[in-house]
Amino acid sequence: MNTMVLMAGILAGLATLGHFTAGTKMYLKPFLASDLDLIPKNVILSVFHYISVYQILSSMVLIMVGINFDNCMYDPTMVLNFIALNYAFFAGVQIIISLSSSVKGGLFKMFQWIFWVLIAVFIFLR
Repeated sequence: MNTMVLMAGILAGLATLGHFTAGTKMYLKPFLASDLDLIPKNVILSVFHYISVYQILSSMVLIMVGINFDNCMYDPTMVLNFIALNYAFFAGVQIIISLSSSVKGGLFKMFQWIFWVLIAVFIFLR
């Protein structure tokens, strides 16, 4: 066990909680209430949740490595899986947001998910 990495993971989890609570209230909701076009609003909503995905996965990996430090630190597969999972979840976030938005043809107007899927697939197929 590595106490420092475990503490970093716990702090990262608390920061993630702050992201969802204060970040949503102070930054995301006012932005979404603005007069901007729907596509930029939905792309920024996706970016907000990309950060959410990264924070959640990072917290989990830090806690996992903190608890099982010796068995995790020298495996490059873990790093590759972490990166691939981030991109896979980025794609999922954007697909859900684009399909649930009122943007007509949102799935193709907010097309970044295609790149995220390809990146994840190429890593998983290594």
